[in-house]
Amino acid sequence: MARDYVDIGSTPCEEDCARLGREGYTVQARKECNALINQLRRILGEEPKGARLSIRGNPHDFGTYYEVVCYYENEDETATAYAFKAEANLPMTWDAEARTELGLVTQEG
Repeated sequence: MARDYVDIGSTPCEEDCARLGREGYTVQARKECNALINQLRRILGEEPKGARLSIRGNPHDFGTYYEVVCYYENEDETATAYAFKAEANLPMTWDAEARTELGLVTQEG
């Protein structure tokens, strides 16, 4: 079977993300990508056989940037459907568990 992937992103649509070129980018970007993978699994369930959410490094003039992708066996209908469902369901914001994972929980009072 042939393997392909879809780009999903590094954070939810309405959230700030680590900036390439800034100090600590790699650590923060990978942390955000892991939180996004965990949130997508909470939304969609675990990946089926033949699909896998992962962090992919991409070369850029300013360094390597990181984002979440879903690798899938393109002859497997279930794996392909999951990959495109993950792409289509990028959340708008972090959920409570992701905010905790990223240390974004603010104390009130």
